[in-house]
Amino acid sequence: MGMIETINASRLEQLEALRDILAIQIDDCHSSRDLPNLAKQYRETLRDIEEIRGTNIEEDEIGQLLSKRANNGKSKSVRKSFTAV
Repeated sequence: MGMIETINASRLEQLEALRDILAIQIDDCHSSRDLPNLAKQYRETLRDIEEIRGTNIEEDEIGQLLSKRANNGKSKSVRKSFTAV
């Protein structure tokens, strides 16, 4: 989808076009400085697409884990602790 078509597209179509562009940029990225920002934008775009489509993010294992933590009054952030071997 070109830029002209994207401008006239629905929000979902625009997000899907952005998702595709970001995926290509991530695949082509060789900069450890740029990759985290691209990955973050990609995840946010996927989240927006899922929200519009009405996909229940909590259906996957990670979503279930985060829901369980939230129901127990815990933070949504999950940190893994490492022990020295």
